[in-house]
Amino acid sequence: MRIRDPEQKIAAVAATRAALAVGTLVHDAEAPVTGIDEPGRPEAPELVHPRAVPQRSLSDTGGHVAFLHAVAHIEFTAINLALDAAHRFRGMPVAYYEDWLQVAAEEGVHFCMLRDHLANLGSAYGDLPAHGAMWRTALATGHDVLARMAIIPRGLEARGLDVTPGMMRRLAGFGDRPGALILERILHDEIGHVAVGTRWFNWICAARGLAAAPTFLDCLDRYLSDLRMPVPNIEARRQAGFSAEELRLLAAWNNSN
Repeated sequence: MRIRDPEQKIAAVAATRAALAVGTLVHDAEAPVTGIDEPGRPEAPELVHPRAVPQRSLSDTGGHVAFLHAVAHIEFTAINLALDAAHRFRGMPVAYYEDWLQVAAEEGVHFCMLRDHLANLGSAYGDLPAHGAMWRTALATGHDVLARMAIIPRGLEARGLDVTPGMMRRLAGFGDRPGALILERILHDEIGHVAVGTRWFNWICAARGLAAAPTFLDCLDRYLSDLRMPVPNIEARRQAGFSAEELRLLAAWNNSN
């Protein structure tokens, strides 16, 4: 997680996955956790307040590049989020760590696709400022794996399932078919990533004797109370493991303010 260079970080993820698969990396459930509050990232982009990030309208070339840069930053942040889920929480089954290392690897693929697409457009990751809101939200759930699974994969990342189809249409309408295809790949993989969050959220709820649907809404109220998330992509959320009760409660929660 502390590696700053994206290529080196992605290579380290691959090496860690391989070591876990062959048994040369041993998971020690009793080892103390050293929280990493500032994960490794390149010197650029500069992190600023979310309101200071350039507008992402696709009305011109500058907005097009800013839009893609913002998505690339989300995907790079997602590498660190997946690694933090694997690093921070002890006492989970080995499959949990395998799942999150796989997610980290796939987020790395997404980042590289967007980075290369920006290069084709004459830009680069780091040319524009970005913000760290997703990471700050993750830190707020760093004390509890249940809250982390609810808020990052099933909260913020699930929101991506709803908005990405519209983003794809906007890119295609701007004439960026390659960019739209990249987002199509990301959407496909992100359904699986949210499903990983669902699987482990449900597992933890069962282990603690908690009802999953109301517990999920309780987490939203605690950590994302100022955010409302319309859910137009019901089918994607179903594929990612959201239950009918959760979708019903989520719709009511969205309408509560």
